[in-house]
Amino acid sequence: MSRNTSKLSTVFVGLALFAATVADVSVAQQALVPPGPNKLKFPQSWDKGVMYATVDRHDTKQYREFYTSAEAVQAAKDGKEIPNGTVITLAAYAAKVDADGKPVKDANGRFVKDKLVAVNSMQKEAGWGADIPAAVRNGDWIYQSFSPDGQVNDKANLTGCFQCHLPFAKDQYLTNLAKLAGTFPGAATTVALKSGPTDVAINGFLFGPGAIKVTAGQKVTWTNADDTPHQITVTGKQQRSELMLKGQSATLQFDEAGNIAYVCGLHPGMKGTIEVVAR
Repeated sequence: MSRNTSKLSTVFVGLALFAATVADVSVAQQALVPPGPNKLKFPQSWDKGVMYATVDRHDTKQYREFYTSAEAVQAAKDGKEIPNGTVITLAAYAAKVDADGKPVKDANGRFVKDKLVAVNSMQKEAGWGADIPAAVRNGDWIYQSFSPDGQVNDKANLTGCFQCHLPFAKDQYLTNLAKLAGTFPGAATTVALKSGPTDVAINGFLFGPGAIKVTAGQKVTWTNADDTPHQITVTGKQQRSELMLKGQSATLQFDEAGNIAYVCGLHPGMKGTIEVVAR
């Protein structure tokens, strides 16, 4: 995402930015959107916008801040369309780690940020979507990744950005509109996690248990305890769950015997497996 140079907008909190949804990896691999410079320029004043969310990324040991304009935040709160000219910026910092390589936490249990490692942006302008192949187009949003000094990351998987946000057309292609609108459950929200044979908890960017066994025709239920959204995406199939905010659950049914691999559609480094046995 990007910064607030004039009008920052949109919700890029899930920051699934440069990760392709595994359900459509074949599309992402085609590099439908080439890496390198595009119309989205480095947002020079990104940290002068409204910081509307922070996220501890346990999977990458990063602390992330999200910025946009006051106009974009207000539009989201009012249930209106995010205005053209909106830029959303994700500032990714390495978390400070201890001698064992574990992230250091502050008095509130949050990661302590260290050096800035990347500035990722998304921007919406009228007509910008016309340059993007229809198969991955996100309305008029485009994406870019920069180094802290403003240089374009010419190896960024931009096609993956579009693929990750594509399922969220109803949310204006924002993976976490709730964060921007201020309706996401707070960090203090207590989540009751079930421990049945077909229940999987999502906590600390991990699936627990990471591997389960069910009988064909059974349903598996995931419950999200993280302060960030997650979504189950079955590898190699057009099967995915609804987006889960903190405290929410999602269920998928598996009717055919076999070994199922899945990931979080927003954070593909999160992986799990399901062994489905015949009745």
